[in-house]
Amino acid sequence: MKDDPSSSFYNQEDTRPDFRLSRESLAVLLNLLDQDRRHGWGATIEILVFTFWLASGASYRLVSRVFGMPRSTVHTIVHRVTEEVVAIRHQVIHLPKTPEDLEAVSRGFAGLARHRAFLKAAVCDHQGCFIDTYVGWPGSVHDARVLRHSPLYRQSVYPPPGHFILADGGYPCLQRPLPLITPYKRPVRGVGAQRFNSHHSRARSIIERALGMMKTRFRAIFLQALEVHHTFVPHVVTACAVLHNICLSAGDIVAPVDEPEDDGAEDGEGEAGLEAVSGALWRDQLSSEVSALEEVPPDHDYC
Repeated sequence: MKDDPSSSFYNQEDTRPDFRLSRESLAVLLNLLDQDRRHGWGATIEILVFTFWLASGASYRLVSRVFGMPRSTVHTIVHRVTEEVVAIRHQVIHLPKTPEDLEAVSRGFAGLARHRAFLKAAVCDHQGCFIDTYVGWPGSVHDARVLRHSPLYRQSVYPPPGHFILADGGYPCLQRPLPLITPYKRPVRGVGAQRFNSHHSRARSIIERALGMMKTRFRAIFLQALEVHHTFVPHVVTACAVLHNICLSAGDIVAPVDEPEDDGAEDGEGEAGLEAVSGALWRDQLSSEVSALEEVPPDHDYC
């Protein structure tokens, strides 16, 4: 660990080893946050302290030694900048705002699925930018229960008619109030269902990649216990999601560490509570469309 990691920023060096963000990403972050500091150490050094803490997962005491400031100051900076990043989340994480934005997402997912029957959207777009996040539940809570309490489910404002969200097998298959299409549960029976699951997996892989990129960039945050109060953890995770989108917008890409694909639990907990308006028939219809389109032979000129 460097004695003064901020030197890489001020000396025009590569900032990613110490801060996990490129210079371009840091510049975007600085531009988005209010830099008019009436007190404190200044916006630049505070953001460097914050991103170094995220990147290293180090204790406040260690960060204070690295930057030569009191431990209490590091604590204040980390909490203040985290809240500032969370406050701009709606500028960075948002649903498609125009029909053109939605069409771009739809075309992107069609390409991912490699099939025109999948012109749909999800909680990340086709490029891996988060368009909706809901943070605050322990990892042990079932996906269906988290879904039931999410604003996306309760408000039913997205996606628009004719679109749906692709989800893994840990969620229920729904048509209303939230159009949510999941893969067929194992064991999968029939060629049509297998084809459907294959296209579903290709399109859904982008959210796995997005989460993998965020966890890889901030491994110290996601792979070890944070030395913070549990009520602060959702704010830190939300800040990581905001930074993920900022990095993608700046072309700051990290390759996700490969993890085994998980289609989610299939214990059916969400079925009884959420599938009053099931999407199973809708899924069967989509599966039939996929199979029918795949069985159409390529165009030939028989003349």
